[in-house]
Amino acid sequence: MTVVGIELATENLGFVYPDGTRALSEVSLSIAAGTRVAIIGQNGSGKSTLVRHFNGLLRATEGRVLVDGQSVGRTHVADLARLVGISFQNPDRQIFSANVRSEVSFGPRNIGVRGKELEQRVQRALGQVGLSDYADANPYDLGFSERKLLALASVIAMGTPAIVLDEPTTGQDADGVARVKRICGELADEGRTVVAISHDMTFVAETFERVLVMRDGRVVLDGSTAAVFGESNWAMLESTFLEPPLVARLGARLGLGPTPTTASFVDALRGTESPTS
Repeated sequence: MTVVGIELATENLGFVYPDGTRALSEVSLSIAAGTRVAIIGQNGSGKSTLVRHFNGLLRATEGRVLVDGQSVGRTHVADLARLVGISFQNPDRQIFSANVRSEVSFGPRNIGVRGKELEQRVQRALGQVGLSDYADANPYDLGFSERKLLALASVIAMGTPAIVLDEPTTGQDADGVARVKRICGELADEGRTVVAISHDMTFVAETFERVLVMRDGRVVLDGSTAAVFGESNWAMLESTFLEPPLVARLGARLGLGPTPTTASFVDALRGTESPTS
């Protein structure tokens, strides 16, 4: 599947919840079409509040949100759902169908996809997340990690040009994390704009090309993954109660930079080996 990604942007975005809690202040950013961007920060920093503006689940208190260059304004959520798909942190907030196949087919069917194309989308999405053998299963017979992948498949099948993943590696073992990482790459290769919220710094470092750091409802750091995880920004990360991934710390220690490759690690370690007699 080839999809033309879209730009996501905010201009001086502010948001205050009905109880008076301010969650966002003066957030201005632009996520280019077809790029992979991670949003990191501690709980309560505004990450989920920010991304829920992109599909209309929340509406700006101040400033504005633009999707594909157009101001969201009062655009209906159903129309935005054709452009931006969101997989929530808690899959049980999304899952409601009697079996896995119908769960994945609901979204694309709701936007008018029918027949062979619908079937192909469902099969493709289930294959990507490794749930093809569970198509007839009740979603609540699956474990938490599989339900996370099911929610992801449901969003993938929508075919939206932008996709947002909220903590996609939560509950996943090493194989599951590797699968999610591969899926993010596949979505980007299809042309989609991929945005993820994550506390998994290693996953972020290995998967995304740009990182936004949030604190107290503001973006306090924004740059390439290598720049954000570079040693010069460690103090800033610490101020947001985040630590650079182990790979960045090892890379700095070995002089390989914050995002070294496996090959460069191997070469560096070989270079530190004592010669044998």
